[in-house]
Amino acid sequence: MVYVILVYDINVERLGKVLKTCRVYLNWVQNSVFEGEITEANLRRLKEMLREIIDEDEDSILIYRLPSEKFLKKEVLGREKAPTDFII
Repeated sequence: MVYVILVYDINVERLGKVLKTCRVYLNWVQNSVFEGEITEANLRRLKEMLREIIDEDEDSILIYRLPSEKFLKKEVLGREKAPTDFII
């Protein structure tokens, strides 16, 4: 398992598909941001699915990988839109 932070900037016509695809594998944190633990196999599957949806000349997806969530120090300024600390 790896801990992933995924951020995207997607054209509005493909946004819904990208959002739905990411929600299958990761936790929505705020607009255009997902995070969570994921297996290497599911991460490969997610990336394949996203590549089929996006236009690589127009859209952008960044994936930050950490060995586990314990290496992540997250600070939130203001209201946290979708807290993940209560998820089991």
